[in-house]
Amino acid sequence: LLHTPDVNVLLRRIAQRVHGLATILANALSDHGFELLNRSFFDTITVKLDQVDELLNQAAKQGYNLRRSSDSTATISLDETTTTEDIQALLKIFAPLATALAMDAPDTDHLKLPRTGDFLEHKVFNSYHCEHEMLRYLHRLEGKDLSLNTSMIPLGSCTMKLNATSELVPIHWEGFARLHPYAPLEQSRGYQTLFKQMIAHLAEITGLPAVSLQPNAGSQGEYAGLLAIRGYHESRSDKKRNACLIPVSAHGTNPASAVIAGYQVVTVACDPEGNIDLEDLRSKAEEHRNSLGAMMITYPSTHGVFEQNVQEACGIVHDAGGQVYLDGANMNAQVGLTRPAEIGADVCHLNLHKTFCIPHGGGGPGAGPIAAAAHLADFLPGDPLLADSAIGPVAAAPWGSASILPIAWMYIALMGGEGLTKATKVAILNANYMAKRLSDHYPVLFRGPGDRVAHEFILDVRSLRISAAIEAEDIAKRLMDYGFHAPTMSWPVAGTLMIEPTESESKVELDRFCDALISIRAEIRQIEEAKMPLDDNLLKNAPHTAEAVTITTWTHPYSRQEAAFPTAWGRRHKFWPPVGRIDNVWGDRHLQCRLPSKDQDG
Repeated sequence: LLHTPDVNVLLRRIAQRVHGLATILANALSDHGFELLNRSFFDTITVKLDQVDELLNQAAKQGYNLRRSSDSTATISLDETTTTEDIQALLKIFAPLATALAMDAPDTDHLKLPRTGDFLEHKVFNSYHCEHEMLRYLHRLEGKDLSLNTSMIPLGSCTMKLNATSELVPIHWEGFARLHPYAPLEQSRGYQTLFKQMIAHLAEITGLPAVSLQPNAGSQGEYAGLLAIRGYHESRSDKKRNACLIPVSAHGTNPASAVIAGYQVVTVACDPEGNIDLEDLRSKAEEHRNSLGAMMITYPSTHGVFEQNVQEACGIVHDAGGQVYLDGANMNAQVGLTRPAEIGADVCHLNLHKTFCIPHGGGGPGAGPIAAAAHLADFLPGDPLLADSAIGPVAAAPWGSASILPIAWMYIALMGGEGLTKATKVAILNANYMAKRLSDHYPVLFRGPGDRVAHEFILDVRSLRISAAIEAEDIAKRLMDYGFHAPTMSWPVAGTLMIEPTESESKVELDRFCDALISIRAEIRQIEEAKMPLDDNLLKNAPHTAEAVTITTWTHPYSRQEAAFPTAWGRRHKFWPPVGRIDNVWGDRHLQCRLPSKDQDG
């Protein structure tokens, strides 16, 4: 089976075996007088019982966790690790006097919607039949990705910081990696200890005593926090409080989360320095006084400044009867220096994949726990299997992506209070160092008191559109030729670049990135001075692939070396962009996925 060249055949055989075992067990239970509640199934059957808890306890003693799906039913789910011995043992648990089963799968097929067509036909799924081939294929894919093992990723608001190997190791330990989300509490005491300690750490860091680890992402944390606020208002017979004030400096996911949670979004303006316009906030809060449910703010704001009047802003909302939701996307500029509770927040979420080092990106899993004030404790997400919460669950598992929590636990434990505080200070220091170096070449859009920024800053490159027909996207693409990932582009202000260095990067790496941007500014100056054409220059043609610079005929008004090797360090370790310029806007507007042909290379 393992050497079957056709992955189609392999996966079908695995599925057929699982379904066959489920069918054998289902028929045997029926033959022994048990009522099955689902006659159509793939791998899961539900059995009606008189003594559910007694049977589940007996099963647990023999090493099988069955699910108590109701007061009178138990659910059994099989998978590819299930053996024929498991089937015999399960039947004995239900019917102690049962005889040995014949393991030939019956003809009865309980799949009502069987798949008949072929799938996974692309050759990538059918080309690699030994470990060396798979290793080389994966390495080729890795080579196409500009990741942190190549250079810094300065994405503003996304916090692409180091995920240390020592923090990642425990998630591979069997005690963490093989535990089922619904395992009985008495079988997960180690995890329960980790949960309690994580909750205590996050409560101390935020100043908010009630913590839920359930949300699977920051956006889900926003949703859960807003539901908690709504539940609180409804418990006080304030069901009309559905207006949510959101300053334009708040994190980008906030309006969507508010709408999904049932709120009406009311936008609050900011002043020219990027701070919340307090007069506009007072006006909106008064206008919606009878319906104000919440305000969502980000601190420091997405404009990259610590707002001096944030406590006053929270007070305005509280005076109007609303609650304050603080987006924790920028928590890595707060830890150890201030706390959401001291700022005036009633609830906030924490991106464990940002501030607390769980790896970011790649499709998850994520973690976005929420911390809330005591008066919101009764409105945190509940257990998905129990009706124990006013707002219900927001994820399918009670502690969300629990298997990755050891990473954040390790980070906090290794750093300690002093280390966490230093990390915050260094993140802010790094951002201010870079902003200072780059300010002679690009305007920094927003600054706080003392001409300082927070942990991130925005370069305003909009004037280059007029002087050289250069957009933020052109700079972002050219950075790939220098071996760098682009900063956050055109957000929160269109046509700008938002940079966040984090505390993880050395001064050498910060200078290397600054040198790249300064060099790119010199290339733009050549366009401004008409030494390079507007439509055929180093930025408009970026990124330059290996194929592009090795083509036989070279017609551009700059050299191949200038295109591919603009710096000395790039010659020592060159990252080759795998593809050239694509039409991003077209892709954004045409969301249909066109699959490659069966013979096209993966």
